[in-house]
Amino acid sequence: MTIYRCSAILFDLDGVLVDSTKSVSRQWRLWAEERHVDPDEVLRVAHGVRTIEVLRIFAPHLDAEAEVRRVESREADDIDGVAVMPGAAALLRSIPPKSWCVVTSGTRHLATKRLQHASLPAPNVLISADDVVKGKPDPEPYLKGASLLGMKPEDCLVIEDAPVGIRAAHAGGMKAIGLTSTFVASKLAEADSVVRGLAQIQVRSSAAGKLEVSIGDL
Repeated sequence: MTIYRCSAILFDLDGVLVDSTKSVSRQWRLWAEERHVDPDEVLRVAHGVRTIEVLRIFAPHLDAEAEVRRVESREADDIDGVAVMPGAAALLRSIPPKSWCVVTSGTRHLATKRLQHASLPAPNVLISADDVVKGKPDPEPYLKGASLLGMKPEDCLVIEDAPVGIRAAHAGGMKAIGLTSTFVASKLAEADSVVRGLAQIQVRSSAAGKLEVSIGDL
């Protein structure tokens, strides 16, 4: 068992708190087919990064902001197969509300709809694609989350399902736990610990506001 001591936990959303893989894959494949782009290539880079950055790679000739609205509006309406990740609700309940936040590459509208659909509590702090200039793997999203929680980056622990998110956490000076919901463990080797499910993560909070995070063996 591995134990981390921190002041706050920063969660990615898709693939960590909410299982939206089917919806994401469906909508990116639809967009790629409409725009005559290889859908497998799009999906290879789409997980964990902002929609606008994917669009700039594969369709730089299009109005990026209009395309973002198109793609994310479809994703927000596509709830078939979207569900809460096992263990997510219990894990969030074990953490004081002021000691966790959500940092997602999706827009605020999309993130809010997915949290509501999964019946998860609205976080006090939500950092979305709308709130940053640079998305993951740049550390800006996680650094902003830590700042709004009033925490030092080195006192924060990140839970991620994508390599780009793990790199963003490390670039911001934070430890990162990788969850094998989207990528196999070998793809998450940069993480400080890797788990199969959120049930392997146990959190205890002290009267002083510190968190002790225990990670069960993979």
